[in-house]
Amino acid sequence: MTVVIGRRDDREDRPLARLGTYLALDGSEGTTVALDVDGPHAVGVVGKRGYGKSYTVGVLAEELARAAGLAPVVIDPVGSFGELGSGVDDEGHANVPARVIDEPAVPASTLDPRTWCDLVGLSPESGAGALVWQAASAAGTLAEMADHVAESDAPSSDSRAALNHLRLAASWDAFDPAGLSAAHLATGEATVVDVSTLEAAPRNAVTRAIGETLYRARVSDAIDRLPWLLVDEAHTFFEGIAAKALTTILTRGRAPGVSLVVATQRPTTIPAVALSQSDVLIAHRLSTSEDREAVRAARPEMAQGAFEERVPDTPGEAIVIDDATESAHTVSVRRRHTTHSGGSPSVTSLEPR
Repeated sequence: MTVVIGRRDDREDRPLARLGTYLALDGSEGTTVALDVDGPHAVGVVGKRGYGKSYTVGVLAEELARAAGLAPVVIDPVGSFGELGSGVDDEGHANVPARVIDEPAVPASTLDPRTWCDLVGLSPESGAGALVWQAASAAGTLAEMADHVAESDAPSSDSRAALNHLRLAASWDAFDPAGLSAAHLATGEATVVDVSTLEAAPRNAVTRAIGETLYRARVSDAIDRLPWLLVDEAHTFFEGIAAKALTTILTRGRAPGVSLVVATQRPTTIPAVALSQSDVLIAHRLSTSEDREAVRAARPEMAQGAFEERVPDTPGEAIVIDDATESAHTVSVRRRHTTHSGGSPSVTSLEPR
């Protein structure tokens, strides 16, 4: 028997992502617990560093890659998912190796004019900001935007400022007319977009563009697969220009079939909507009472009793709060037989030379 999270029936003829097993109060493991992936979901994964948050994101990505008709895309801000999909799972099933994009670039045209002003740090009401706004409205590439500014009859001080900000954006190497499109992302394998080498601004720009690209592609029926966007260290993106795309998927992604997984070790620093709009919450060990309260506030009826009964205190243990069935479960997340870079090295973990 399998307990299904995320839907009200327990039919097993629909695609599932095997999350782990029930964990009894005495520590013994029981019935298999799986997440419904037949329809779209918003999933929040929270937990203190080293207790399984990123590991759980990897489990979900591996399971999604096995399911037909889905397109998991992982935003990797710390380089933790490079080996995603290697090896086998704990039942001996071969994983689907992920495709890693370690120098991601997106078309400049994916970002709207206001976003361009925010990205380069110019007020749209300033002379230089107005030029960037006009250039982004009229041009499709970063080079064309610069040409548009250079050819304008604006005051030279405004033109210089706008060009300097656009040149800074060009130096990030995050924009390319042939950059990531929905067709590049919505494949039959897990795609890891490694943004760990990018600074905060281009990292947010790439994530914003990917989120909007996947959402628009489903709204326009440009892709058949249902995308899942999995974002680790999500608080760093909700603090930047990526926030709008993530919030759009959270609040409006269900209708076109776009799912979102946001993972953070700091639930108090992300907008309340990120947890309140999640129909599934996976809570590993949390550092502070404030963090636990942020989870309780999102689902007070279910979370309160779950945390009173048992607080996750070992790596891999989690409380899963399911909005569909209005229930909470203590789960041991399944093992991944693959290299995981999310933890810290130790002397005892090193192989003898």
